[in-house]
Amino acid sequence: MNLLLRTFVLVQSVFVLTESYKILGVCPMPAHSHFTLEFRLLKALADRGHEVVSINSHPQKEKIKNFRDVSVEEIEKPLREFIAEIFDFPKMPYISQLLRMVDFRRVVTTHTFKNKNVQDLMKSNETFDLVIMSHFVNDAMVIFAHRFKCPLIILAPGPVTPFNNFMFVNPTPSSYVANVLTSYGSDMNFWERLDNTFKNLLAEMVVHYRYLPSQDAILKDAFPDSPPLSSIIYNASLMLIVTNPSLDDPVPLQPNIKAIGGYHVLPPKPLPKDIQEFMDNSTEGVVFFSMGSNIKSSNFTLKARNAVLNAFSKIPQKVLWKYEEDLTEKPANVKIISWLPQSDILAHNNTQVFISHGGLLGTLEAIHYGVPILGVPVFWDQERNINSVVKKGFGLKLMYKDLEEKAFEKSLKEILNNPKYMENANKRSKIFHDQPMKPMDEAIFWCEYVIRHQGAPHLRSEALNLYWYQLYSMDIVAFVLACLFAIYVVLMLFIKLTIKSNRYDDKKKNK
Repeated sequence: MNLLLRTFVLVQSVFVLTESYKILGVCPMPAHSHFTLEFRLLKALADRGHEVVSINSHPQKEKIKNFRDVSVEEIEKPLREFIAEIFDFPKMPYISQLLRMVDFRRVVTTHTFKNKNVQDLMKSNETFDLVIMSHFVNDAMVIFAHRFKCPLIILAPGPVTPFNNFMFVNPTPSSYVANVLTSYGSDMNFWERLDNTFKNLLAEMVVHYRYLPSQDAILKDAFPDSPPLSSIIYNASLMLIVTNPSLDDPVPLQPNIKAIGGYHVLPPKPLPKDIQEFMDNSTEGVVFFSMGSNIKSSNFTLKARNAVLNAFSKIPQKVLWKYEEDLTEKPANVKIISWLPQSDILAHNNTQVFISHGGLLGTLEAIHYGVPILGVPVFWDQERNINSVVKKGFGLKLMYKDLEEKAFEKSLKEILNNPKYMENANKRSKIFHDQPMKPMDEAIFWCEYVIRHQGAPHLRSEALNLYWYQLYSMDIVAFVLACLFAIYVVLMLFIKLTIKSNRYDDKKKNK
């Protein structure tokens, strides 16, 4: 009997592990970092035996088992136009940054919906068990979950923001939850809290009065029979956010918002032979410099480039720089390559400093491997990420606009020569790894969990069913104020009548 029971349990576990679902991934965003986040999750789901269909602008060159692309490659063009002005972003007012991002995403959403491959998919008889939508100011794409009548998971490329919070009515007190477009942490002073509150209110107005109406119009234009966006925007079952306690301050999260920061980090692969030899032979260590996949070092001003090269010439370490063009005049210790396997280089024991723009993925990779960071942020959440690095003691910040030789050399030598930065980086790495399960395993678990429980409605907050005045207890406040006013009126009438009665009695006595 005992053997029979064990056999039954074994067969049942195998059945559960091999149960296959069909999943649609929606990630038309052409930025490589955004695609990386969704692709690695979808690839892991495909490896697990699920059938995956992916709408993306980076179709695979080699066929992947259980994985099929729905290509929207033409979206690359608006991204290039957007990146062309990326160094001007910090000069823009906050409202201009918001509106520019909204307009950019409007173009991406429009191109996606009009793409023939996407149109064919929407008209097909295919069925799906789940839609995973990479979310970055593209809410109209929730229509895919509505069309295929299946649960929706939102994959956010960072923390909770005003652009995704409202979908889950997630509480974000302005007193200690900083807007993603500010450079603040949770420990804000009065003026920072005031600025943060103002920017949150402004973002809410942009979302509800500019952004969502724009997305609704795009949806109606592409799919005239679709319901209003406002009627389907709140139907998401779960949101996966890319945050990790090794980097981010604690914030309130609804039960259906799960933090899986770092899930994109893969086991290190062998480096190309020339890079491996360069790294191995760098006895003094290696400084690794990369501005990510969107920002090009070759677009640096001549002044900024010379400042960096002159500083590199004054250190004994070798430098590996992701630089997209030929650079003939450079110090002997500097190696220039147009593309580098970032995570694999950070995994090498000789990597001593990572000079980065502060992109979230690279920052988490550096934490994963315990590498200090010299941040040169340019726009969006990059300064916020680097400020967190500085606050936690494993890096320094130097704004791109302030990039000059003395400051750059001083900051670089400080990190290289002061062991506290490496020690703190290793502490952060230990925090990163000390989790009950790996981030990728958790991400996969929640995807399958939502399917198993038909959208997991038991995780949804009741706040989604409240009117705004109920959510913020404005009706309670109004009731209490009305009661206090009624008590005041009654009290004043009582006092008035008492005074009047006393006067009447006095007159009576005087007579």
